[in-house]
Amino acid sequence: MNDLANSHMTTNPPKRIDFNTPELQRKRRIRALKDRFTRWYVLVGGLAVLAAITLIFFFLAYVVAPLFKGADLTAKDAITPAWMQDAGKPLMISLEEQNQVAMRVSDKGQALFFDIDSGAELKRVDLPVPAGATVTSIGEDQPGHPLVAVGLSNGQALVFRHTYKVSYPDGKKTITPAIEYPYGETPIALNEAGGALEHVSLNATDTTLMLVGSTGSQLNVLSLTSEENMMTGEVTNEQKRIDLPQMTEPVKNIFVDPRQQWLYVVNGRAQADVFSLRDKSLNGRYKLLENADAEVTATTQLVGGISLIVGDSKGGLAQWFMARDTDGELRLKQIRTFQMGTTPIVEITAEERRKGFLALDASGKLGVFHSTAHRTLLVDQVVDGQGVFGLSPRANRVIVEAGGKLQPLLLDNPHPEVSWSALWSKVWYENYDEPKYVWQSTAANTDFEPKLSLSPLTFGTLKAAFYAMLLAAPLAVAAAIYTAYFMAPGMRRKVKPVIELMEAMPTVILGFFAGLFLAPYVEGHLPGIFSLLMLLPIGILVAGFTFSRLPESIRLKVPDGWESALLIPVILFVGWLSLYMSPFMENWFFGGDMRMW
Repeated sequence: MNDLANSHMTTNPPKRIDFNTPELQRKRRIRALKDRFTRWYVLVGGLAVLAAITLIFFFLAYVVAPLFKGADLTAKDAITPAWMQDAGKPLMISLEEQNQVAMRVSDKGQALFFDIDSGAELKRVDLPVPAGATVTSIGEDQPGHPLVAVGLSNGQALVFRHTYKVSYPDGKKTITPAIEYPYGETPIALNEAGGALEHVSLNATDTTLMLVGSTGSQLNVLSLTSEENMMTGEVTNEQKRIDLPQMTEPVKNIFVDPRQQWLYVVNGRAQADVFSLRDKSLNGRYKLLENADAEVTATTQLVGGISLIVGDSKGGLAQWFMARDTDGELRLKQIRTFQMGTTPIVEITAEERRKGFLALDASGKLGVFHSTAHRTLLVDQVVDGQGVFGLSPRANRVIVEAGGKLQPLLLDNPHPEVSWSALWSKVWYENYDEPKYVWQSTAANTDFEPKLSLSPLTFGTLKAAFYAMLLAAPLAVAAAIYTAYFMAPGMRRKVKPVIELMEAMPTVILGFFAGLFLAPYVEGHLPGIFSLLMLLPIGILVAGFTFSRLPESIRLKVPDGWESALLIPVILFVGWLSLYMSPFMENWFFGGDMRMW
């Protein structure tokens, strides 16, 4: 029988499986093709992602780099207009908004309007200067306000406004300049003694004109108030003289605070006296320059009128404004300094819409600066020798008059407010008592000082991430351990894909929706949210303790690994109870307003 079995095994050997059939060969070729395709697909995709990130980096650098670029100045051909032969000495040059018409006021008492590009005379207006009197000084209102005062040799002051009316006759844009006299064509007697006004300044509000003039070391301050009767429409004007302590040194320049609270008087070689116009007293006497050999040669106010820019005979510039001292009193403080060169500064003009300014020195160099960013954007030679210049309201055109010629200049200065110090360092802003980190990029008026510090944003982001991780990390680790080792396989198969799907969702989008919808709700239910953070752990512990004390017959009905499902109604109940009690707790403990509390 064994022989029969052996013979049977010999005659019927076991069948061998053929792994090299045409069908299996085809499957292997397809699989190899897929493997190669996947390998190259992953390789090319990974390199493409790296290339895209690199390109994004260079694109961002390309976009951001111009923010730190300085200013560019382009000189056009100099102009020698015929009217300059008898136009007199220039006291000021002003450009209008559209960069088409400029105004030049001379010591002859004439306001001459001319075309910016060609220099052609457009209109000449003789100011109503009394016979026998001459123009001795000129002063402008805050940057952006077209009010001008000229001081006369007889102690009077004439106030006028230059305007530019835009019309379109025959479809062509035409700008018509004009001179208006909002306080009458009769000059205002400022110095009753009749001495020549060597310096004059003004500031106008809706109801009050503050006019200040100086003769030598003598100050004359006059307040003109207008009131309109609401019933009859009659306007009454009232003049009031303000007596201030007199100066001991000759006055060099005068400035009035836009709130008509402070009067800044630059006098002597390098000194400023600050008077309170409300208390009629001297606030303090301040030394503007540390160098005893230097003296103040030019001053102006920045837009808004809060800051003074002081130029000296050594080519230095400094920003000053009122800030509270350690004793709580307001003092004039030097905030930051600039250095243009070694030649005396002869004229400073502030921009009308930004905290920037331009300075011209005695050698004909023009400097472009920004106060808040503490940037020197450009220093360039524009004319030979000393001159007078005007800046357009948009701060993109400059005209310099020197040596009997007009030099037009194109100024490109798009982002002067951006600098490394403005973004990351403490900055001393106007009306602040000390340097601070502040982010406030926009406001409602052009006097606003941009506050672009990225430090609060960066610190806030890191702080939010830290507190979020403080809560999220322990919960995430504990949840991962429980899911992997204690949760029932059936529940794990449902929970794990949901968690992975949440990982794939963009956190930026989730944050956007949270800020848009969740944040207002949280803000309106603060007591409930805070109580939820405290009650939820307590509720979970109580639920777990209660479940552990139930009879074994009940506990065994819950399959192993499914105990966590019992917490879902507990969490929902605690959340509902906390939010339901939120308004009651706000009334009981926080006087009805937790945010105010």
